[in-house]
Amino acid sequence: MPQYSSNTGKISPPEPSKIAADPWSRKKFRALLSMFGPAAIVASVAIGAGETIMVVRAGAWAGYGLLWLVLLSVLVKGVFATYLLGRYTAVSGELLGERLVKLPGPRGWLLILLLVLELAAAGPLWAAISRPCGELVHYLFVSWGQAHALDPRVFSTFFVVLALGLSLLITYDRLERQQLIICSILVLGTVGGTLMVHPDIGATLRGLFSVGRMPELLGAPAEVRANPLPLLAVTFGYVGGSVMTYLVYTDWIALHGWGLTGHAQIDEIRYRAAHGKPGDYLPEDQGAITEVRRSLMPLRWDVGCGAVVLLAVSASFMLAGAAVMHPKIASGELSGVFNQWSLLTDQAMVWESIHPALVWVYYVCILVALWGTLQAYPDIYARGIVSFGRAIAPRRNWRPRAVQLWTCGYVLLATLAVLWSDWDFHLLTLIVAFLATNLGVTLAMVAALYLNFQLPSPYRTRWWMLTGGVLSAILLLAVSVISGRALWSQLQQALSAGVSAV
Repeated sequence: MPQYSSNTGKISPPEPSKIAADPWSRKKFRALLSMFGPAAIVASVAIGAGETIMVVRAGAWAGYGLLWLVLLSVLVKGVFATYLLGRYTAVSGELLGERLVKLPGPRGWLLILLLVLELAAAGPLWAAISRPCGELVHYLFVSWGQAHALDPRVFSTFFVVLALGLSLLITYDRLERQQLIICSILVLGTVGGTLMVHPDIGATLRGLFSVGRMPELLGAPAEVRANPLPLLAVTFGYVGGSVMTYLVYTDWIALHGWGLTGHAQIDEIRYRAAHGKPGDYLPEDQGAITEVRRSLMPLRWDVGCGAVVLLAVSASFMLAGAAVMHPKIASGELSGVFNQWSLLTDQAMVWESIHPALVWVYYVCILVALWGTLQAYPDIYARGIVSFGRAIAPRRNWRPRAVQLWTCGYVLLATLAVLWSDWDFHLLTLIVAFLATNLGVTLAMVAALYLNFQLPSPYRTRWWMLTGGVLSAILLLAVSVISGRALWSQLQQALSAGVSAV
């Protein structure tokens, strides 16, 4: 990179966007929708990791009463966390790691902590996704009279190896297009299927806006009914995905050149940011400030579309469980569902109640969603390691391809170690929820608030977005405490059971 002076005056604002300047029309609306991309990856990864496994179960046990939890999680993660993190990079042109590495204390301590939390949860996360897939594939083979002797974990292992191997062949552009297709399939499939089971609209609206109300959990295990808070924490955590997805989102918007990241002087901007702060180069006249703010339009639309997709699919999965499975559980017609690893096969009855032929549509959609999640994560891990690594140790040669290979190797070993153990499904979900989807996102949300105040006052977010961010951080902290206590209790029980067995 060329060497620039750290004090060369203010830069010019980015070139005005033609789309932003155009009057509203169908053409402009289509152009804005075409900007949907990075948030599609965030949404599809979250859907595969959580909604397909956790949300139907919550709807089956609680009916419509926990829809507010889905709405709350989407607002906290899909809107406030995603937007505030992306906004700093779009306004300043600087990647998150380059600013967060300057926090007081050991160099890069927060970046290292976030990476540790994400990677520590990788094995349990992949096992919790791949094992139900293996159970589903095994169930299908058995229904055909095949593979009776094969352990379902054989299919799970094949699923993991294939996802990791093919992830090495996919570029970011192809990944984004793939996840857009997956989002489209999920929205059309889940929303359409849910409408066919005729959910109660009045109960849906009451459940959506009854924030804080805890319904009776019919059919849930006794320990869950006695203490439902861990269920709320896990469900809240899994809706929206893990921390690294939100942190890497800023790298993806930089690839698109949104905001100041597409400025002709971006190399100089990043050099000056690294040797100073955004206030050193951001223009101060009102016209330029307006142009910088206007350049955030693609970011706003992307985040908005991602949040809509996440809410539509998450709510549809919960409504399907509430409309079909909850009444059967309440009447005693259905019992013993969602026992450990059989979640995906249990959920098939939702679509079977519409028409038996739709069960195969469900199986295909579920496997596609989970496949999309697993194939996106290697890029997320590697991109986060490279981005943070360059910020922490800029003189080291961080080769993305080599990092991704090593990351895939680590994920494979960690997943197989968990997959072929006797770890309880509930324990795995608690580990992931605490480390990556609650505590990690809490730290990222606090970092987003800190980054907002690293910008000059005219460039900071509006008061209502800042208020939402602060409330989100408080809520995330509370959920992290709940999931942490639940995990600690579960670990103590597991340890006691192990000692008793010995």
